[in-house]
Amino acid sequence: MYKSFIRPLLFCFDPEKVHYFTFSFIRFLNKIPGFSSLFQALYEVKDARLEREVFGIKFKNPVGLAAGFDKDAKLYKELSNFGFGFIEIGTLTPVGQEGNPKKRLFRLKEDNAIINRMGFNNGGVKEAVERLKKNKGVLIGGNIGKNKVTPNEEAVKDYEICFEALFPYVDYFVVNVSSPNTPNLRELQDKKPLTDLLQTLQNQNDTKPKPKPILLKIAPDLTDEQLLDIIDIVNETKIAGVIATNTTISREGLQSENKSEMGGLSGKPLTKRATEVIRFLSEKSNKSFPIIGVGGIHTAEDAIEKLNAGASLVQLYTGFIYEGPALVKAINKKILAHHELNE
Repeated sequence: MYKSFIRPLLFCFDPEKVHYFTFSFIRFLNKIPGFSSLFQALYEVKDARLEREVFGIKFKNPVGLAAGFDKDAKLYKELSNFGFGFIEIGTLTPVGQEGNPKKRLFRLKEDNAIINRMGFNNGGVKEAVERLKKNKGVLIGGNIGKNKVTPNEEAVKDYEICFEALFPYVDYFVVNVSSPNTPNLRELQDKKPLTDLLQTLQNQNDTKPKPKPILLKIAPDLTDEQLLDIIDIVNETKIAGVIATNTTISREGLQSENKSEMGGLSGKPLTKRATEVIRFLSEKSNKSFPIIGVGGIHTAEDAIEKLNAGASLVQLYTGFIYEGPALVKAINKKILAHHELNE
């Protein structure tokens, strides 16, 4: 029903407006008695064999929603009814900001892809915290970044502010230095500034009675040498793991007319490269840290490939938009089928 009726209708309208309309519609439906239970019955797969313990956290299943979909923690409860094992909110910044000028979100239908140059648009970490205080049982990751006006030399302070504000309300953290849509942000992926940033946050983490996992989200455009640096940095700073990958600035092999729009590309064109990065990190690090695989997961087979390449968990974003919530169920069913084959 989603791909044959709902998606063609939604795809007739501006992507960003559709995003906010869909949010409102999902919220409205979940307020109708019985609808939350209906969504859970349709999309949740409950099975103890899907449970995963990763960086000290127990996930009910390994399929999560990637950051960027629910930036401001406005819909995490309702979205969890679609069968996700965890929801990652953000990217959040210390102070709310508008992001880049519209139009800033583009569908590439022929490529099953999206280009976005949103620019960390969000209401600020304090507003999100107020919503997260109402959380009852949804496993939440907090993706944090810096404000656009904050120079890179002072970026660490922005991450510290977000970390401190979110700490009581999220289960794990993600440090985002890999978005292509905030000027100069990706320079923080260089070895020294990245080591300094992660070490500062880890030191702050270590002062807590119960530290929480900190992960690094990396770009798919890193060279092998840079990926080896990432492995060194993770081992040196002792952060919990890596999310591979963010959006790409590559436009190789695209067919759509609007393929030259500026911004980060996500979706099917990223499938192969994201899996390559996961496999490289897993093999070269001797599986010394967990990896969350994200990028171009549009089928259950895509998710299995990432898990086989070394990912412990996977996340959806563009695939969720193109394929609908049935994809979450299909992945979890496929994981169970593989489990049965290997028993």
